[in-house]
Amino acid sequence: MSVAAHDGIAVFTLRLADDCLVLSHRLAQWSSRAPTLEEDVALTNIALDLLGQGRSLYALAAGLDGSGRSEDEYAYGRDERQFLNCQLVEQENGDFAQTVARQLLYSTFQQHLWSALEASRDETLAAIAAKALTEVRYHVDHATRWTLRLGDGTVESHERMQAALERLWPYTAELFEDDDVVANGGVEPRLLRAAWEADIDAVLTEATLQRPEPAWAPSGGRRGIHTESFGYMLAEMQHLHRCHPGATW
Repeated sequence: MSVAAHDGIAVFTLRLADDCLVLSHRLAQWSSRAPTLEEDVALTNIALDLLGQGRSLYALAAGLDGSGRSEDEYAYGRDERQFLNCQLVEQENGDFAQTVARQLLYSTFQQHLWSALEASRDETLAAIAAKALTEVRYHVDHATRWTLRLGDGTVESHERMQAALERLWPYTAELFEDDDVVANGGVEPRLLRAAWEADIDAVLTEATLQRPEPAWAPSGGRRGIHTESFGYMLAEMQHLHRCHPGATW
């Protein structure tokens, strides 16, 4: 179920698809558990947007790697080490502040990434990027509004939001790593970092929050190395399909 490392655009596309799928599932875990009914609907809608992006990307990846696999095979037929999502999106939901921080950090990155991919030499990927960009702008706006509300809210909400940023910030380093796969197939993430930092800093300043100081930089998600929580999430996500392989509604 792996993709050859030299198939740069195929691996690059699979990484993006896995990001979308994993973050979609994390947000879906809030269903019926969000702090308000409105947020229950909002987080579910964002999860559905990401799932739709993931499906489109898996379809593209199946053509690029020549496997012809279905989206279900990508999602449910691979083991942990075969997923190439960044470690940031697999982090547990935690409290609501942690979910907001994770969404702000990744959606802001994704917005710049999709914008750059609109000019991709792969026409299908460029079309996916153009559609996804309209969706992710809402995701960024939603996360920004909540960051401002929590950061510049009560003492407790401010402390929780700052703690969430401190916990998740190290995982952002992986978003901007370049390698041979990127060079052969997609946008170089390091070129997006300055604009991403400027956007994040603007939000944090308005929210009276501090950008965490770099301490360590966990990595490996793009190579199939994941955090402990991912294995539990994957087992939950794949349970029904693995218990009833080939079942249809």
